[in-house]
Amino acid sequence: MTSSETHAIHCEGVSKKYAGKYAVHKADLVVEPGTVHALVGENGAGKSTLLGMISGRVASDEGTISIFGDALRGSSPRDARHHGLVVVYQELTMVPALTASQNVFLGQLTSVSGITSDRAMRERYLELCRQFDVSIDPDTPARDLSISQQQIVEIMRGVQANGRILMLDEPSAALAEGEREVLYRILHRLREGGTTIVFVSHNLDEVLALSDHITVMRDSEVVHTAPRSEWDKASIVRNMVGKDVVIERRVDRHPLGAESISAEGITLPGVLEDVSVRAREGEIVGLWGLVGSGRTSFFRSLFGLEPKSRGKLTLAGRSVPWPKSARAAIADGVVMVPESRRAALVMGMDSLANYWLGRRGPVRGIISSRRERPAVADDAAFFGFNARRLYDPVRNLSGGNQQKVLLAKWAGHRPRVFLVDEPTRGIDVGAKAEVLASLVRLARDGATIIVTSSELEEVLAVCDRLLVFSHGRVVHEFDTASGEFSVEEIVKFGFGESETAA
Repeated sequence: MTSSETHAIHCEGVSKKYAGKYAVHKADLVVEPGTVHALVGENGAGKSTLLGMISGRVASDEGTISIFGDALRGSSPRDARHHGLVVVYQELTMVPALTASQNVFLGQLTSVSGITSDRAMRERYLELCRQFDVSIDPDTPARDLSISQQQIVEIMRGVQANGRILMLDEPSAALAEGEREVLYRILHRLREGGTTIVFVSHNLDEVLALSDHITVMRDSEVVHTAPRSEWDKASIVRNMVGKDVVIERRVDRHPLGAESISAEGITLPGVLEDVSVRAREGEIVGLWGLVGSGRTSFFRSLFGLEPKSRGKLTLAGRSVPWPKSARAAIADGVVMVPESRRAALVMGMDSLANYWLGRRGPVRGIISSRRERPAVADDAAFFGFNARRLYDPVRNLSGGNQQKVLLAKWAGHRPRVFLVDEPTRGIDVGAKAEVLASLVRLARDGATIIVTSSELEEVLAVCDRLLVFSHGRVVHEFDTASGEFSVEEIVKFGFGESETAA
């Protein structure tokens, strides 16, 4: 028996090139059976390409990959599945029209005496629900399931396929806090049952909480693997970027201008109740609250995406009609940078085209890259985006660069007010620092920024004031410059455990 036979996954000298450049270079990786192994690194470090080679989705150029001692034969997802390896990607592979139960048994129908047995599949589905301690109606179409429920169904599919190794790419990126806890519980149960789990995540708290071992990649190479006990956030970040990257709270405060926006009495039946927000030129106002607290609904209402919302809106001292469409909000100088980059950008188009999408560029009727490019390059550079990549398809950019394109796109409208929803979700630590710094620069130039994030420390790092949302209302306001508060105090307001003091 060779030593590799004792490993769930053993990669030796694995490499992959695209257009003459290494995406992964001579990577060595060992994953022990029955453990949780995290793979972390900045966007573009090579994590997804390495996962792709292990799963057989991407053909390696050199090196060997073994699953429980058996070498994989070339680029073959079927071969990887035959060895018990199952992958759950960020982009879930559900068939929307099929039920939850039917999606679990895709490609692996249960039959009795050669005849497909719906009853047997239903019973097995309910057994899996009990095993995972979840309740998902087997007859609900996949399109009506939440993201977390779809993810659980995909994991069930892997277990049903006798998966011995489960690989997950950013499993919690789109999940609310409560949904993450359900996912974590399921992963713990699978590990206790002997399943090997490999996952990619940018959430370092999650990595440290779930992992037995952590591998860091940087610039297409594996730079260090060690047991969880040898890591903390600072050491992970140092290995990811080759230096210390700290998102620090702002010390310098620039002067604020006149009041730029006053939104009063915002109501959305069943969601928001009498919410009022004021902000000044150059000010960054942070919003924080638990999922379902109303933060995103507030943004959507102010941007004209909730037709049933109502309120009173004043911009730069002028009363304007309550927006009933995004077009109306943009015309009044209010833009919203949404949480979902995939929904806001056309992935097959290049960055230049995405910048002008939805509005007329500098040339009428005909696309002129020569004349359009200079108008975009300055905005792109402002957000730290390399102008040489303006002609790259957006799908080929890292999450951090996609976010910079999205910010530049909306900055191109020259708005008074930016509503920025989850600007750092799913991007690496270095890109987070750049994106947050760009918001501070926008404010310094006179824009009003209202930003919300699930990561409380990131909001506190940049904002002048913090508004805490709970159950559709603003329940408290903190002056973040004073520092006279604790994170625990903020969280208590978010849970509704303190007196309302809006």
